[in-house]
Amino acid sequence: MWRHLGLWLALLASTLSLPVQADETAEDYINYIELKPFVTNFGGPGPVRFLKAEVTIQVEDPDAHHAVNAHMAHIRNDLVFLFSAVQTEDVGSVAAQQVLAEQALKTVQQLLQEETGSTHVADLFFTSFVTQ
Repeated sequence: MWRHLGLWLALLASTLSLPVQADETAEDYINYIELKPFVTNFGGPGPVRFLKAEVTIQVEDPDAHHAVNAHMAHIRNDLVFLFSAVQTEDVGSVAAQQVLAEQALKTVQQLLQEETGSTHVADLFFTSFVTQ
C-alpha cells in the first residue's frame, strides 16, 4: 500500500511541476532583446569623454526577434555611430537622454525597414546609462 501511495505522490508531484501551456497569440507576444553594452567616446574636441549604455530592444513577434538578431551587427554599428556623435548637452539631463533613446529607436527601426521591409521594433530602453 505504501508503495502505491509513494508512486501516486510522485506522479502527482510531476504533473504539478509541468508548465501550463497558454495559447499565445501574436498580440500577447512581447519579448526583450538585451544588446551587449556600448562603450564609446563622445563630445568632440576637448577632454575625452566616455559613454556607456546598456540597451534593451522590445519586439512584439517572433519574426521581429529573428530580424533583430539577424541584423545585430548592423544595428550595433549604427548605434555606435549615433552614440559617438552626441555632444555633452545631448546626454546632460534625463530629458536629453530620452531624446537620444528616441533617436536610437528611430535608427534601429529605419535600418530594419530598409533591410526587411518592416520596422519590427516596438521600443528601445536604456537599462543603464553612464557618462564620464
